[in-house]
Amino acid sequence: MKVTEMWKKKPPTISFEFFPARNAEAAEKLERVIDQLAITEPDFVSVTFGAGGSTRDGSRQLIDRLKNDLKLEVMAYFAGYGLGPDDIQGVMDSYLDLGVDNVLVVRGDPPHGQPDFKPHPASLVHASDMLEFIRPRYNFCLGAAGYPEGHIEAESKPKDLEYLKLKVDKGAEYIITNYFYDNRYYFDFVATCRRLGLKVPIVPGIMPIFSLKMMNHLAKLCGASISGDLRSRLAALPEGDIPALLNFGIDFAFEQCKELIVAGAPGLHFYTMDRSQSTTGVLARLRQEGLI
Repeated sequence: MKVTEMWKKKPPTISFEFFPARNAEAAEKLERVIDQLAITEPDFVSVTFGAGGSTRDGSRQLIDRLKNDLKLEVMAYFAGYGLGPDDIQGVMDSYLDLGVDNVLVVRGDPPHGQPDFKPHPASLVHASDMLEFIRPRYNFCLGAAGYPEGHIEAESKPKDLEYLKLKVDKGAEYIITNYFYDNRYYFDFVATCRRLGLKVPIVPGIMPIFSLKMMNHLAKLCGASISGDLRSRLAALPEGDIPALLNFGIDFAFEQCKELIVAGAPGLHFYTMDRSQSTTGVLARLRQEGLI
């Protein structure tokens, strides 16, 4: 089922992002997480695609498991950095074979730890180029990534929004955003997109706080800002008290989600980092209050 149909019938949707395990220990952990999150009956789940196709086989296997064994609706990522036209078509054909209806198209980054990696000479540079290539060849429900605080590599927010509009013009039917810790970024982002004529659904990405180290690392990597108030509240927690930090993260994400739902967000897309406790905690509270 195409996700755009879900947003017409049942907002707000609940969805989770998973990424393929890179070793046996991580695979065992991921299986437990999937089992724990699948029972919450998400509207769909997404599966990431490694830079330069580095997790292509793992992504395919995970999509197959989620869609055809667990009968979950799956949104497949496609990060096309460095891949040639034949590679792109090969990935899209494999998604067709698996019965995938929805694909989130992102540029991706150079593979980490592969200094000798060389992009295919005919590779496409931008996500908009990939959307333009895929759109006339396949009937997937295609989406694009959006950045409420601006992409970390963008020369400016207006330029970033210009590129986002281009992605929609080239075939993106929905936008899933990078995570943020201040909902004002999302609300301002949506308002600006609407002024630019972008009418597609814009789904906020949610990243619960799992650990201080991860929070700081991902914020630097993804360009999400951490306010002084949030840092002060975290600093007030007992040092080294992991349960207290996790509970704080659940409380904080719940308040974010509650405000987003009340304001009319079409869904909530949780970046689970292949963990379940925080996400299930947030969902339990949202259901308790009748918000989902």
